[in-house]
Amino acid sequence: MIQTRIVMSSDEIRSALSRLAHEVVEGNQGEGSSLLLLGIRTRGLPLAERIAANILKFEGLATPVGALDIALYRDDVLSRGPTLPHVTNVPTSVDNRTIVLVDDVIFTGRSIRAAMDAVMDLGRPRRVQLAVLVDRGHRELPIRADYVGKNLPSALSEKIIVHLTEVDGADEVLLSEIPSSVHSGNGIEGVSDRAK
Repeated sequence: MIQTRIVMSSDEIRSALSRLAHEVVEGNQGEGSSLLLLGIRTRGLPLAERIAANILKFEGLATPVGALDIALYRDDVLSRGPTLPHVTNVPTSVDNRTIVLVDDVIFTGRSIRAAMDAVMDLGRPRRVQLAVLVDRGHRELPIRADYVGKNLPSALSEKIIVHLTEVDGADEVLLSEIPSSVHSGNGIEGVSDRAK
């Protein structure tokens, strides 16, 4: 029987996103007008929108939000088979801006590498930062998040499942065991963070 438990409730997600918004503002003092939040599709986008809403609420600062699709930048494109790309929608130039990439889970770091490649194809930002709801460890690339909602050490035999109201109808983060028949012991990814 697969064991699944809630590791972040709706209230905990709301609190984490509020804190992330404060940290993003504090980490970019005096540069608020140059901020651009780019949510990595799928669940990074609603998280970016919520962080921007919190920044507006706390600071009165309207921060533009864009959607970044990384499907064609991944290093596992061939092994994953055909993928329907989503739309990348960036509301303003990335040139000379502070880009804050937003994602639900960071795992191996490969999705973030792909996202940075996608951003660099759009222009030349002043700098790129990373905000994630969950950091589960197991990095394969030298990439770390600047802003983390929750550090959640996990085993490779587990997966992190993020549900957001905008996509899934509810807010929660689950930790679930991967059945031993599926787990290969190397590189198993969670439902919402494959090859991240």
